[in-house]
Amino acid sequence: MKSSLQAGVSAAFTITVTDEMRPAFDGKVVRDVLSTVSMIYFMEKVGRDVLLPHLDEDEEGAGFHIDVKHIAPAVVGQEVTFRAVCTSVTPKRVACEVSAEADGNLVGKGTFTQAIFNAQQGAERIARLSAKN
Repeated sequence: MKSSLQAGVSAAFTITVTDEMRPAFDGKVVRDVLSTVSMIYFMEKVGRDVLLPHLDEDEEGAGFHIDVKHIAPAVVGQEVTFRAVCTSVTPKRVACEVSAEADGNLVGKGTFTQAIFNAQQGAERIARLSAKN
């Protein structure tokens, strides 16, 4: 991993909540808000945005641990900004504080840790697991 990745490095982006992001179970939409599943997806994505520019060519990262709270709703059509700030870096782990905010209100917050590994070894492991199926 490049030495450029240190505590304090951050990333952010804004999305607009769409119908596809609503919570639905067995095909039935529960309400017209950002689902927890969608919120977690974007929290992982913004954390990955922190990591990617700092990986060496032979490295890859993958989600290792996420601990978040979904605090408030964001409705369909509302813009939500996702942020990640790197809090710690080791040779095998990168941790970020992640958050989601809409119109000045905190929608969600938590931590997201990624595991760092050799990309070739990771691909070989996935190939071995796929071959078993």
